[in-house]
Amino acid sequence: MLTRRHGIALLANACQHQRVPTSHSPAPEHPPTQDLLSWFDMFCRDLPWRFTDNSTDIRTQSWAILVSEIMLQQTPVNRVLPVFLTWMTRWPTPASLAAADTAQVIRAWGRLGYPRRAMRLHEAARIIAADHDGVVPSDESTLRALPGVGEYTAGAVRAFAYHLPALTLDTNVRRVLARYLKATALPPSHLTRAERDQAWALMPVNNEARWMAALMELGALVCTAKNPACDRCPLVSSCAWVAAGRPEPSTITRRQPTYAGSDRQARGVILALLRDASEPIHPIDIAWPDQPQRDRALASLITDGLVQPLTDGRIQLPV
Repeated sequence: MLTRRHGIALLANACQHQRVPTSHSPAPEHPPTQDLLSWFDMFCRDLPWRFTDNSTDIRTQSWAILVSEIMLQQTPVNRVLPVFLTWMTRWPTPASLAAADTAQVIRAWGRLGYPRRAMRLHEAARIIAADHDGVVPSDESTLRALPGVGEYTAGAVRAFAYHLPALTLDTNVRRVLARYLKATALPPSHLTRAERDQAWALMPVNNEARWMAALMELGALVCTAKNPACDRCPLVSSCAWVAAGRPEPSTITRRQPTYAGSDRQARGVILALLRDASEPIHPIDIAWPDQPQRDRALASLITDGLVQPLTDGRIQLPV
């Protein structure tokens, strides 16, 4: 049964593994690993996808981590938590989700946004149940063949479920390393080979997964994009960015498109109506001020397989 305890002890049991060879230059000075891990032990959040002992079956554990990582894509922890807990109670294994119908999955996804993630997770569950004996695979190429699983998600499953040396270079980790090593406020807009090589070079020989989790947590809680709390950072005494006077970003970050009035919002309104409806609805009953935009949003939902049109002109969630 899932608990809301963090994963310090279990992650500390990670075995030493052969590293992936890279062509990077000699390793730069390591951040003070023990200071970072001690901070993590004391301040990491109590999240239900972190595990503290070996009592949880690896099937449940690896599945919980995959579900959480897909839910957390572009979505903050506080919004994911209630949906994750309900989801894992309802579908604690890939096989249980694989047996669900698509409408149930979309309704359970609720307002997390980017609902195609739910469809991909559903399809991934079917593949895991059918082709992998119901166990989330640990091999990187096999993981990345699953719908919705990219480089970061595969690394997170390998690190946090199977305790393998793996990179989990999310925005938080990249920002911490950019500041600590390069004195730059923000990392490049896209993950680079140099960042991968540098992270491999810095990774300690033991506690690899715990080290990655600690960097991620530090970026989420302390070394934030705006208003970082450097006075609470365990790396502050040797941080190049702090030593340089915390310079502003050299380039202007690209703003996220406005959600209000967008096609994304129109899609969300349509899906919300269908989730709450007890029977199919007619498109003309969708309250949206811009009819062409409504029709465009509806057409894209049908193309994505999130909405099913009926022969009488009404629409419903797919069965």
